[in-house]
Formats: sequence, C-alpha cells, structure tokens
Amino acid sequence: MEYRNVLVAVAIAADSHKLVAKAVSIVRPYLGQITLVSMIANPEIYNSFAGQMLDNMHVLMEEKTRLFMDELCQRAEYPISHTRVIYGKLGDCLTYANQQQQFDLVICGNHSYSMMNKVTCSAVRFINTSSIDVLIVPL
Repeated sequence: MEYRNVLVAVAIAADSHKLVAKAVSIVRPYLGQITLVSMIANPEIYNSFAGQMLDNMHVLMEEKTRLFMDELCQRAEYPISHTRVIYGKLGDCLTYANQQQQFDLVICGNHSYSMMNKVTCSAVRFINTSSIDVLIVPL
C-alpha cells in the first residue's frame, strides 16, 4: 500500500523520534507528506478561580510543545509538511486533524504493556470512527 499523506501523533518524549522515523520510512519511497500533531489536554478544573493561572500554563505548554516539534522536524532527515498543536483528547484531536486534511495513514505510539491497555489505548475512539488506516507502534 502506498501511503503519501501521513499524520503522526507525537508527545514531548524521546519515543516520538521513533514514530517520526517510522513515518519517514513509510513515505520516503513515494515522496509523501508527513504532518505532526501533538495534543495538549484541557484540564477539567478550568474555572474562573484558576483561569488566569491555567491560561498562562497553556501558553507555556504550547510553546514547549512547538519547540519539541521543531526539534523533531530538524532531526527527521526528511521534510515535515505541517505541525499542529491541538487541545483535547487524542481521539478527538486525530479526528479533527483528519477533517482539516485527509490522511492515508495515522501513526500513534503505545506505551501500554498489559494486553488490556493495548486493546483500550487512547486512540481507540479514532480507530472506531475512522475509515483510514491506523498504525500503532509499540514504544
């Protein structure tokens, strides 16, 4: 199967380099495109009391995420077409990114070691509603 437009879900972790390398190995033969997406969770306790403090934290988290994604792009040894930072849960973020731009393949990592956790990974919501291929890479 030829994958020419791949979305890679990354986090601020060294394992994300492995996910980018996997995407590069998949698209390179077809001169495909890679988009990186990173998710920042919305805290449940966001209210008027803590609002200002959490707003500042969001800005710092987004800046740290963008800097890490810039590092991923530089070390990829392949041009990365787009990077996106999205707020919310992983499944919702993947769905939103795929609505903005159609992808052939989504690559996610999984740190779970038990069989039950592997079956119920955080990308399962996207997998159950998506018509595109999803590659879960064990990390």
